[in-house]
Amino acid sequence: MELSFRIDQRSEKIEIDDAQVISVLRPASLPHPSDQKQIVHQALQHPIQSACLADIIDPTDTVAIVTSDITRPMPSYTVLPILLDELLHIGVRKENITIIIALGSHRPQTSAEMEHLVSKEVYTQYKVINSGQNGFLSVGKTKRGTPVSIDRTVVEADKRICLGNVEYHYFAGYSGGAKAIMPGCSEPSAIQMNHRFMVKEEAHAGAIKGNPVREDLEEAAAMVGVDFIINVVLNPEKEIIYAAAGDMTAAHRAACAELSHCYLSPIDEKADVVIVSQAGAPKDLNLYQTQKALDNAKHAVKDGGIVILIGSCKEGFGNSVFEEWMCRYQDPQEMINALYDHFVLGGHKAAAIAMVQKKAKIFLVSDLPSGTVEKTFLKPFAHLSDAYKEAVKELGCLPKVIAMPYGGSTLPALKENAD
Repeated sequence: MELSFRIDQRSEKIEIDDAQVISVLRPASLPHPSDQKQIVHQALQHPIQSACLADIIDPTDTVAIVTSDITRPMPSYTVLPILLDELLHIGVRKENITIIIALGSHRPQTSAEMEHLVSKEVYTQYKVINSGQNGFLSVGKTKRGTPVSIDRTVVEADKRICLGNVEYHYFAGYSGGAKAIMPGCSEPSAIQMNHRFMVKEEAHAGAIKGNPVREDLEEAAAMVGVDFIINVVLNPEKEIIYAAAGDMTAAHRAACAELSHCYLSPIDEKADVVIVSQAGAPKDLNLYQTQKALDNAKHAVKDGGIVILIGSCKEGFGNSVFEEWMCRYQDPQEMINALYDHFVLGGHKAAAIAMVQKKAKIFLVSDLPSGTVEKTFLKPFAHLSDAYKEAVKELGCLPKVIAMPYGGSTLPALKENAD
């Protein structure tokens, strides 16, 4: 069998005996919706474990609507006009509605970016602000000790509605739901306290129950109070194929279930060797972006196995803090401990790689100079064929292989767990 993996604008290919290949994981073929707006309308008309908006919102209420920033593919420009029309129909005045762009730890959005996110029509008619613009208010601490310090406008509003798209998140389990509040509208120090739990084994993609990051952020959002959410699932073309509205937790879980139906990749067994690519440019420009494919691949490799990660990384590490952490530690556990003691954005990506390294060796096929890679705990290769030969040599046998040519878009799960 010839396996082909994109790296930058080219391909790396290798031939492996059919009997060795457990599976080649590819994204599901998902539909192109005929009417995305109708999908959102239907969700609003049939809220999950919640009353309809007309029974939740009073015409005199001030309403804070939280939505995603430009780093997320959430199509706010499609969802917001539908939601706003519903609020106006209820009798809420435009001047009592504020749209908050949830930044989390990201930079403020420019006026042009805000207009793009929410649509020109909405931007010219409603108040749109960046989270934190008017300061933060403390509403206490979670049982894990995370300070709940949230955007003032969100806290002081009579009602809060959160929007988001649901996709796999490598330590919060899934995006969407309560993440609009924590970390979306949280003070940076509070985000750091929550995110330090990412080093726990239970914090991984697709995990909710027992996931300390997810449970902590949902507790924080519940302390603020979220009255209604609209969460959507997108196909690879970023079109809405599903929407769930209603209760913050129940509607989110419905969207998570739909996402798993569309994107989870069941496997019969784990592999000795997982070959994974981020599917080439532009997703593999740097190691910071390529990490996402690695994090998905860890669910398909046996303990003590090898992950061959393919990504050009021609622009280097992609983040100076990430690079510093990757080059500072040769012992993965030391790095993980350091991040838990003092969470640092950028360092968290390095720690995510370290957590995979504890489970399996990582061979990196990239355009990075070998001397640069050797400063880290990754093993450098220029070509997939060389990396595979070395994997066979180290394992001392012909390995069972899983191929993930679209690693960032496929999450492997053993069939017994997927069911």
